[in-house]
Amino acid sequence: MEDRSLDKALDIYATLIIGKEVSRKDPDTRELYEEFYSNSAVYDITVRLMKKLNLSIYEYNDAIYLTAGEGNKIFGYTNDDMKRLLGLRVNKELYVVYFIMYNALLAFYQDSASYQVKEFIKAEDILESVNDYMLKFTSDLSIYSMDEMEEESFKSIALLWDELPTVTSEDKERNRASRASRMGYIKLTFNFLIEQKLFVAVSDRYYPTDRFKAIVENYFEEYKGRIYEILGGREDA
Repeated sequence: MEDRSLDKALDIYATLIIGKEVSRKDPDTRELYEEFYSNSAVYDITVRLMKKLNLSIYEYNDAIYLTAGEGNKIFGYTNDDMKRLLGLRVNKELYVVYFIMYNALLAFYQDSASYQVKEFIKAEDILESVNDYMLKFTSDLSIYSMDEMEEESFKSIALLWDELPTVTSEDKERNRASRASRMGYIKLTFNFLIEQKLFVAVSDRYYPTDRFKAIVENYFEEYKGRIYEILGGREDA
């Protein structure tokens, strides 16, 4: 019985680690889902295994999902990994992408009491949101020189954004992701979220997947809207 429970727990791990969900609705993984919730030994072994590997299991809509724990360099992405995946050169460009991600997240969730306040978002919505936040930090940017600021400072990120055109003629023609414009950065970010199975694109609308909802809603349960607090009132975020 103990060997069987270990085998089932490893089957669950093997399924989740490749980016699939274990779902009651999926015929291929239904048995594993039932084992996880009906067999206490399987549940305990799976949870202990994930904890040891610094992984988190989240449940949403009769399915379980896996995400890397904070600081997990084996199963998560380092900054260098992200720059390589996104085709970025320096950290300030990556932090612009992170800030766009935060704004996309906040478009759907602002705190643990207001889950999914929108059904979908558009790139233009996030462009407006990021512009509004950046304006709070760019009112005095004329007195700063990029050479005098650390690459990781928020003012450095805001100055990079301030220097970008909203859109280029090439963006308009190809609607493409790039580092050449603000909209290009947003498209770059959204393409990554689609690749990670967090967004689904339908025409010019971006819908959150169940994987996105599982991760984000559990984040807010754990951290009580910390991102929203920071973005709302702290310049050194």
